Amino acid sequence: MATIPLPPAPGADDHVSLALVNSTVSLPGGRRADELGSPEEATDWLLGHGLVPERTALLAHCQNQLTGLRESLRVVFAAHVEGDVPDPRALDGVNRALTTVPSTPLLRHDPRHGLHRAPEHPVTQLVEHAMAQIAEDAATLLTGESAGLIAHCAAQPCSRFMLRTHARRHWCCTRCGDRVRAARAYARKQDRSPGARPARSGSTQGAVPEH
Repeated sequence: MATIPLPPAPGADDHVSLALVNSTVSLPGGRRADELGSPEEATDWLLGHGLVPERTALLAHCQNQLTGLRESLRVVFAAHVEGDVPDPRALDGVNRALTTVPSTPLLRHDPRHGLHRAPEHPVTQLVEHAMAQIAEDAATLLTGESAGLIAHCAAQPCSRFMLRTHARRHWCCTRCGDRVRAARAYARKQDRSPGARPARSGSTQGAVPEH
């Protein structure tokens, strides 16, 4: 799987919907990382989050379904953070994922695992079942007690979402915070350089004398 070179954003370990919206990210230098860039990578992502059983193999159609849900969720999360009205098409995409299949796995039994809960469907239905769980997590997060904690990372160009675990948290990870602080320090240094003297308030330099 294409690994994003950043640690999980705060809240992503507890909310699979945050993990999904953050599975693509803009990076410095115009680069972009995408953990769902191919059917194989999308399969690995679902396996890594325990959303499909072993030996699942997604086809391109299933990958497109998952990336489509990701885009819908990113639009809804962004609208929530910015206080805007979400695009109805994005809401429809989330609601389709919620209602396509039951979100509750069935009770199963086999000699290896004994009684356990798991979906047992063709691959497309497995992916739809996983998407229903992701959409359920998103709906719960966006309407629950933690909804007010959802925020964008403030370090451009990072495009990740996070939960603000304390009021002063503005960045999704130390790496993003360090980049912002370094940029600020560089800007201050440039402001103090000999060639960057600010004009004095009330200066008459260059003014036309009155007659």
